[in-house]
Amino acid sequence: MATFEVCGLPQAAVNGLFSCAFVSALWLCSSFALASDVDPWEGFNRGVHKFNDRADGAILKPVAQTYDRLLPGFFKRAVHNVFRNVGTPAVLINQLLQGKPRQGASDGARFVLNSTLGIGGIFDVATAAGIAEHDEDFGQTLRVWGLSNGPYLVVPLRGPASVTHAAGMVVDSFMNPVRFVSPDRHRYAIQGLSFVDSRAQLLSTEVLVSGDRYLFFREAYLQRREYLVNDGLADEDPFLDEFEDPGQ
Repeated sequence: MATFEVCGLPQAAVNGLFSCAFVSALWLCSSFALASDVDPWEGFNRGVHKFNDRADGAILKPVAQTYDRLLPGFFKRAVHNVFRNVGTPAVLINQLLQGKPRQGASDGARFVLNSTLGIGGIFDVATAAGIAEHDEDFGQTLRVWGLSNGPYLVVPLRGPASVTHAAGMVVDSFMNPVRFVSPDRHRYAIQGLSFVDSRAQLLSTEVLVSGDRYLFFREAYLQRREYLVNDGLADEDPFLDEFEDPGQ
């Protein structure tokens, strides 16, 4: 795989600099929007939402439906389990950045157990053993550090996000082991399978969508993100001493 240097810096360092610059640019853009307005770019967002819907209907959804219909259930579960397992190191890093060592220990144990006894994550033996699973990303880490959501933003080919979440996606992409797979064609194939798996997981939920699709997805996304950031508890402080009674 080809590499390059800028001002004597290796490719990895250049990628890191570009990532930081992108995150900074997104956050600067959000600072011009009113904090009280969750969706100041609704016109733009609706346009991207419509584009995403058309692209999904023409390509991704039919592929996901074919995948779901033709492949046996055990194979689809194995694929989904592997991708969840591969994403665990990024979850663990974000838990440590958020000051959640207990959750980090839980997901670290899940990763070791599923990677060994679960044969690379094919089998989810950790869940069977009663070890809890958590969902953390760098967008949530930024929120825990005190940054606001920023304006709602629909990302082309990705869907609902916020400025903070979109910035976090860039950082999370550098923690995904799949990006280090070579040659490129193998990496693209794995990433494509990951998209199809994610889309197939949503097929059964489409019956829940009603009314204005744009507003439905926006409100569902915003509620889900708040739930994730607060670990399901609206007033939880992730930096609170794990052994301290919050009522004292």
